[in-house]
Amino acid sequence: MSHHSLRRSSTTDSLAGHTPDRLSRILPLDTSYRSSQVFSWIHRGAASFDEMTNIPKTLRTTLAGTGIPMYSSRVTGTQADPQDGSVKFSLELSDGAVIESVLLSDGKGRKTACLSSQAGCAMGCTFCRTAAMGLKRSLSPSEIAEQFMHIRKMAADTSHIVFMGMGEPLANLESVKQAVEVFHHPESYAMSHRRMTISTCGIPSGIRSLAREGPPVRLALSLITAREPLRESLMPAAGKFPLKEIKEALADHQARHRQRITLEYVLLKGINDTPEDIKALARFASGLQVLVNLIPWNPAAELPFTEPAKNDTAAFAKRIMNAGLNCVTRYGKGRGINGACGQLAAQSAR
Repeated sequence: MSHHSLRRSSTTDSLAGHTPDRLSRILPLDTSYRSSQVFSWIHRGAASFDEMTNIPKTLRTTLAGTGIPMYSSRVTGTQADPQDGSVKFSLELSDGAVIESVLLSDGKGRKTACLSSQAGCAMGCTFCRTAAMGLKRSLSPSEIAEQFMHIRKMAADTSHIVFMGMGEPLANLESVKQAVEVFHHPESYAMSHRRMTISTCGIPSGIRSLAREGPPVRLALSLITAREPLRESLMPAAGKFPLKEIKEALADHQARHRQRITLEYVLLKGINDTPEDIKALARFASGLQVLVNLIPWNPAAELPFTEPAKNDTAAFAKRIMNAGLNCVTRYGKGRGINGACGQLAAQSAR
């Protein structure tokens, strides 16, 4: 019997979200060399220990005997958007919870995996379908990593990751950090931290943790509006975190990592599209190096908002630039399959 404690699988864990160092603590692997081999096989898509042909058969049998699964989720459906090539994945987790992830493709053919960090979300943003689910639970590092693995099976050239799916990544920061470590590892995907972006509603303690401890991934703030009372009414959870505190945390992050911060601005017709919003946005951005990502609201029939017209969106973007800010308008990829920003929602399978 190995001196390692063989941990039985839980409802939410598999081997997919662990670095070689962690695998050596979970599995009876007595050398870092063997841990690296197992890790590499997992991220090359091995379905079982039997497929790990450069590992001795006796050890493969021992590893299989631990009962710890390689993966804990399965794809229950995919939907492709014929207009822009986006693909939405529905995944069932081991406890029956269902999450959604999206493969996005831009005009240059660059592919990005949009991953969820929680099943549902507790932030309560009034313009987002995911919020209507409420929060079921946070995801394990393995459940986060597996989303990318499922997407890579369809598109092996997926080169970027955004944590912009279901949930608030900074409310599940340790799991997100561990998944980032897996994606960055040279024996898996060797993905640069600069190719990964965490999008947050703005939790100052989480932003400061990323500033102090890393990883140095890119940061996006879901700002929506810099008029504080309006922001609190649109994003109830944001009321706990004043914009002043959020801005100080962003400034701290920028000072340490020297990276431009994206301000995501979902444009809601007749609500956050006034001259006052432009002034408040310019004040908030003052002193920070930012890019404003203007996102016309993606329709959801059950939510009481109106999508802005294209010419109104273009006019608002121009006003942002006239205020001295860089601005890019992002029309929602995956809108035809309810896979665009704010449209993800799923019910438990059981």
